[in-house]
Amino acid sequence: MDWTLLIESQPFLKHLPNELRQVTQCRNMTAGDSLFRIGDFVRNLFCVVKGEVQLIRHDVRGTKVILQRSRSGFFAEASLGSTAYHCDGLAAETGVLLCFPLAAFRASLDQNAAFRNVWIEQLAREVRKLRAQCERLSLNGAADRIIHYIESEGINDTFTLNQPRKAWASELGLSHESLYRTLKRLSNQGTLSIESNKISLISRINESTIFPNRAFTHSRIMDNSGTPDIPSHQDRQRTRQP
Repeated sequence: MDWTLLIESQPFLKHLPNELRQVTQCRNMTAGDSLFRIGDFVRNLFCVVKGEVQLIRHDVRGTKVILQRSRSGFFAEASLGSTAYHCDGLAAETGVLLCFPLAAFRASLDQNAAFRNVWIEQLAREVRKLRAQCERLSLNGAADRIIHYIESEGINDTFTLNQPRKAWASELGLSHESLYRTLKRLSNQGTLSIESNKISLISRINESTIFPNRAFTHSRIMDNSGTPDIPSHQDRQRTRQP
């Protein structure tokens, strides 16, 4: 196992104690592979190096509900404190996983204060990321969700998409058709710069252009049907100029 290459892909791994590295296994996965089932005894903690893993449950009608998509880093971290998995883990794409024996991971946290502190920081980042995702999914407009994603996940209002746009649309809670249309509109309006997978926010949204049929009254937006739509807090605070 080449830890130098793994650390380049997943910088957090540089903090792993040597005794934990020695028992870590690298596993290839194929789309459709079952990693674990709900109720299975927890034996490993996982980290995605390449590909995509989904955590899923099924509702009473048998419909699949995706709880989490992971294309990089740890997933199902809650299993660290559980005896059984609370959902199914499914490989959505062919890729590579790191498998950390649960007992060894717990022992490293107990015995290595530096590693424990870094792990706490890692979990805090995940909480912030999930909080931003919840806020983003509460927004009604596709443009709002796209710009919120760039602002919260990018650096200096720029990010590089590391997944297919169809997968990104699903993460945003949009159809891929809606995502493509909105990206094109924002690009044509000069709000976004799109160069292959690099997407940058370059100007303030002109809401009257994006939503030409809406009338604005104070902080509320009224559409044609009279249904109110509340713009995001970040849109109201945005001060960029074209």
